[in-house]
Amino acid sequence: MRKIPVTMATQHPDNACSSPFSGNRFVSTSEELSECAKCFSDLGVHEYMWDWEGKFVDEAVIDRLYQNNFDFFQQRQIGRDLFLTFRIPNIWEEKASHRLQRAFMNLISSEHAADNFGFHKPPIFEVVLPMATSAKQLIHLQKTFSKIALSTEKIFEMKSELKHIELIPLFEEVHTMADSVSILEEYTDFLQKEYKYKPEYLRIFIARSDPAMNAGLIPTMLAVKHSISNYHKFGKENEIKIFPWIGGGSLPFRGGINPENIDESILEYHGASSMTVQSAFRFDYPLEDVKKAIKKMNNEIPSNINNYQKVTEKEGQEIKNFNKEAVKIFKSTIEPLADFINFVASKLPSHRERVKHTGLFGYSRGVGKVKLPRAIKFTGSFYSVGVPPEFIGTGRILHLAQKNKIFPLIEKLYINLRRDLEHAGKYLNKENLEFLCKENSIWKEIKEDISMTEKILNIKLSPKTDKYFLHRNYTSNIFKRYKIGEDFTEDILKAAEIRKSLG
Repeated sequence: MRKIPVTMATQHPDNACSSPFSGNRFVSTSEELSECAKCFSDLGVHEYMWDWEGKFVDEAVIDRLYQNNFDFFQQRQIGRDLFLTFRIPNIWEEKASHRLQRAFMNLISSEHAADNFGFHKPPIFEVVLPMATSAKQLIHLQKTFSKIALSTEKIFEMKSELKHIELIPLFEEVHTMADSVSILEEYTDFLQKEYKYKPEYLRIFIARSDPAMNAGLIPTMLAVKHSISNYHKFGKENEIKIFPWIGGGSLPFRGGINPENIDESILEYHGASSMTVQSAFRFDYPLEDVKKAIKKMNNEIPSNINNYQKVTEKEGQEIKNFNKEAVKIFKSTIEPLADFINFVASKLPSHRERVKHTGLFGYSRGVGKVKLPRAIKFTGSFYSVGVPPEFIGTGRILHLAQKNKIFPLIEKLYINLRRDLEHAGKYLNKENLEFLCKENSIWKEIKEDISMTEKILNIKLSPKTDKYFLHRNYTSNIFKRYKIGEDFTEDILKAAEIRKSLG
């Protein structure tokens, strides 16, 4: 059995502060090579995501890593002790088939580069498919890689040990998560029929950011817990080891995974074998705290994989039925705010080199569609005006849960519900919200959400110390500058530094 990595450093640009490695907030494509090596050597992460989805990448990554860090990787070899994992473009969402081909060719060429250095091969054998929605996508990619490997052998006489690749589906939508076991069943059936191969294990990536942006906080958490339970059940029934994986950011809306919250995160995501440590986790906290948190994750998460919250078939159906209604509440609130969200988001800085992205969020409204920024800027835009997105629809969703008698199940499954919302509440600017209510009546629904959340959970949502009052002041500046047409980029960064995440 291969070593399953526990912590993965990603290139998600959610940091407010500068990288401790370069001293810059912006991390260029060329700097990502050094960042990758430092994450392994200095921070102690097990895995690094080399992100081809919507990003520019250095395609000579393996050659350069080995060339620049020969002694280190000779001792701790990629593909055996440490892992470099590609996130490939989703060609059904992003028109980037040429970049998919290059990524697949890179897997094969990296194998030969490792051989030249006398290192473990293949160094890269897993890829993450973002926005996965069907087994047909996984099957197509597996067949495509086989064709490329065969052609490469015929044309360039480059034989490969990779007869197939390990595909990791990344599920990013609540409704896809609900029925994703059927995707795994169809895909594993294909592997047995096509390759006479039954996987010994499967890694399954569960997103926390995009589902929240598309469905709201509580529906996302219910879907995550339901999925973890279902995946382990599927594994036991099919004698396949299952390693669920949580991809989340620092703020509660995007996962709440940060050095200050690490004990609670490990507890919340019992049953997961791997978790991401994104840029804000690594850059926005003291370096020693980052190292301690990563060490704690590496030590403790593996022992919790079988200690997950089991969701019964009846409870699973209740979650699916409830989420259908709850998601409507969230979406009906977000849609009228799209122009405002996009405007504020456009003022948030970009901290990585990205190509134009096709957003996941888009649903019919008469003619045309609503498009929103990526999850980091979506989250950052709401925090920047003092209205954390954790509260959008939440009061009404909790009220619906009480009405449908599912509230006790939510409390059981979402362990840190009150803690997460109380933390987000420290960044609430109720004065800004009053002003926003006059701008667009839809904000009144969010105001009511906050009141209902306080009442139902018996919590108080407001800044409580000087640090959070200072954040409130910056968000007041942002709104005032927005009203008079002044630039508010500096205030956005100052507020983000206080909350230790851009979004």
